Amino acid sequence: MVQDCLERAIARRRLFRPRGPVRPWLFTILLNLFRNNLRTERRHGTSVGLDDLAVELTTPAPQHGHIELAELARAIETLPSEQKEALLLIALEGFSYGEAAQILGIPQGTLMSRLGRARAALRASGGNTSKPRLRTVK
Repeated sequence: MVQDCLERAIARRRLFRPRGPVRPWLFTILLNLFRNNLRTERRHGTSVGLDDLAVELTTPAPQHGHIELAELARAIETLPSEQKEALLLIALEGFSYGEAAQILGIPQGTLMSRLGRARAALRASGGNTSKPRLRTVK
């Protein structure tokens, strides 16, 4: 700011009237520069570097997720009711295999078989095996 003040004073030295000291004239120039900078910052806002931003600048389009969910819902609706019940109890409700088998009144092995077939059918209907899969148990 001081350098700008001296630069402006030298460029406009013909405006200085040698009636008094130079110092008050320089302080007037400095004060005017300061006020101009304040007005400019208020008008333009402060600039922030991209590295300083903690916020993600772009957001992914929500349509792709909605389409995938709709396709998954359609694929689940095409499953036989036994497989659909097993899948929804385990994947959606979060029950353990034992709890889900008890709710359905079937042996745990039967539940696991239905769940495996349901997951295989969903994978086959999706076509893309690189997408995240439903939870599997080893």
